[in-house]
Amino acid sequence: MPGYGVPADPTGLLPWSWAEQRLIASRSFWVVTASGAGRPHAMPVWGVWLADRQIFGFSCSPGSRKARNLATNPRIVVAAEDTVECVSVEGRAGAASGPDLDAVVAAYAEKYEPDPAGRAALARFLRSHAIFTVVPERAFGLIERAEEF
Repeated sequence: MPGYGVPADPTGLLPWSWAEQRLIASRSFWVVTASGAGRPHAMPVWGVWLADRQIFGFSCSPGSRKARNLATNPRIVVAAEDTVECVSVEGRAGAASGPDLDAVVAAYAEKYEPDPAGRAALARFLRSHAIFTVVPERAFGLIERAEEF
């Protein structure tokens, strides 16, 4: 971060475990995609960080701008909702499949639906839509409090 007084030496940087805690705890996320022509698109989504698989999963309508953008340009940014303890992950998204698909659906339903009967309905709803997984390529973490910056 040139010009902000952050040392170039990685000593003292926030650990990945710090970022993962925030990705797991975040209820909502910002997803930023771009069309094949480079037109950006940012929208909030619900999603899940699966630490054991090191992937982020989310769902959207197959006809949404996000899904259309990802069909032509898989590059994506996912940011947790907190703007004070910020986590931003850059990576590539693809259609979820196999065990990753099942893991995303199960974690998503458990996270957003407390009622077990409702979880089954939510899982069916998710599977009727596009489900993407994001494989991280790099991440940024930042504490935006003057005393901790």
